[in-house]
Amino acid sequence: MPAILTLTPNPALDLSTTAERVLPTHKLRCGPVTRYAGGGGVNVARLLHRLGADVAAWTLTGGPAGAKVQQLLEREGVPALCLPIADDTRENLSVVETATGQEFRFVLPGPTLAAAEWQAVLQRLESLPSLPSAPRWLVASGSLALGMPDDFYAQAARIAQRKGWRFALDSSGPALAAALQVGVALVKPSLRELRELTGQALPDAPAWQAAAQELVRSGQAELVALSLGAQGGLIAGRDGVWQAPALAVPTTTGTTGAGDCFLAAILWALEQGAAPPEALRWGMAAGAATLLAPGTALAQVADVQRLWPQVVVQAVQAP
Repeated sequence: MPAILTLTPNPALDLSTTAERVLPTHKLRCGPVTRYAGGGGVNVARLLHRLGADVAAWTLTGGPAGAKVQQLLEREGVPALCLPIADDTRENLSVVETATGQEFRFVLPGPTLAAAEWQAVLQRLESLPSLPSAPRWLVASGSLALGMPDDFYAQAARIAQRKGWRFALDSSGPALAAALQVGVALVKPSLRELRELTGQALPDAPAWQAAAQELVRSGQAELVALSLGAQGGLIAGRDGVWQAPALAVPTTTGTTGAGDCFLAAILWALEQGAAPPEALRWGMAAGAATLLAPGTALAQVADVQRLWPQVVVQAVQAP
C-alpha cells in the first residue's frame, strides 16, 4: 500500500480556457481548451506524485467524463483506483478573462450516489490492513456528492483512527464540522470555511490565529493549515502558530488548485520529517507555483523549489 492515500468522492473533469471578455448574451470566442483530472484529493495526489511521494488516488467515477478522469490520471502516472458509479462524473469550466486577468469558475452539478456506492468506499477502507502495512495518511478532500451523508468523512475518520492512520481533511460545511467532532490529524480550511465553521467574523490576523489554535486546543485537529489567499497562510499546532505572507506572483492564469497544492506540499514535507513551520514554507511555495500554471495544470516541482527560498515564515503566537 502507498504511504499516502487520497480520497475524492466527487471528482471532476476540469476544463479551462480563455476569453478576451466574459459578457452576457454575446458569443464568447474562447482560446484552446485544456483538460485535467480534478477534484480536491485528485489534485493533492497529482502534486504529491510529482514531488516523488508514495501516493495513490482513490475516487468515484462514472460516464464519459469519469473515463476521461481515469485516462488523464493514467497519463500522468498517478496510481489510481477509480470505483465505478452509475451516474456521470461532473465537469467544471474555468474561463480566464485575458483583458482583466479575472477568473470565472463554473461548477456543474455532480452525480447522485446510491447508498451502496458510497458505502462501498467505506467497506474498502475497512478492508485495508492496519499499520505498518497500510497507508500512514488518508487524505479526504473535496465536496461530497449528492446522496452522501454529511457524516461520510466522519465515518472515514473513525476508520482511520481504528487503523492507526493519520487523517487529513479539506472540506467545508456540515461534512467538515462532523469530521472535526471525531478529530483529525490535519485540517486545511480556507478563511471562508473557518468563518462558517466557527460562526465568527474573524476580521484580522489575531482572530485567524486564535480560531486555528482553538481547533488544536479542543482536540479537533492536531494541525490546522489555514489558506488565506492573497493574505498568505498559517499553520497552528500544539507548539504554536506560524504565518507566512503570500508571494508576489502573477495570477493571470487563475487560482484553481492552489489550495490543493498548498495541502499536498505540506503533507509531503511532514512525511519528510519537517516541522510545521517548514511544512508551511513548502505549502506556500506550492500554492504560489500553482498560480503560474494554466487551468488545473497545478504546480510544477521546479517552480516550487525556486519559490521556496522566498517564503518567510514567522512565529506569531506563543504555545
